[in-house]
Amino acid sequence: METTLVDTSSWIEALRKDGRKEVRDRVYKIIMEGKVVFCNMVLLELWNRAQGDYEKVKLKELEESIPCISTTSEVWEFSDTLARECRARGYTIPSTDIVIAACSILHKTSIEHCDSHFDKIVEVYNQMDCALL
Repeated sequence: METTLVDTSSWIEALRKDGRKEVRDRVYKIIMEGKVVFCNMVLLELWNRAQGDYEKVKLKELEESIPCISTTSEVWEFSDTLARECRARGYTIPSTDIVIAACSILHKTSIEHCDSHFDKIVEVYNQMDCALL
């Protein structure tokens, strides 16, 4: 079964009462299909933003019910390569997004996001020499 790594950008929209409906709908669909996964970097970003008991309880519930794909040493090594390739093509991408994308690529998941950095990362990845992987 194909899984989908939901990026922090989409989680924030999905969890907000006034979040964008189209993003909430996409995230809820992935959850209901049982295809959703976290990675450590997304969890870190979400915990760093969590405010108040309500948000912390909801996040803990999600964390306990959704699988987390590992950020292995291979993910870190590929993150370095991916960051250098993005920079060489003129893109300055936040390190967190690079790690999240690398985790998704190496674990062969799709990625749900509403952050244009991921579009640039995918563009660079599709142009990369396979020998770099």
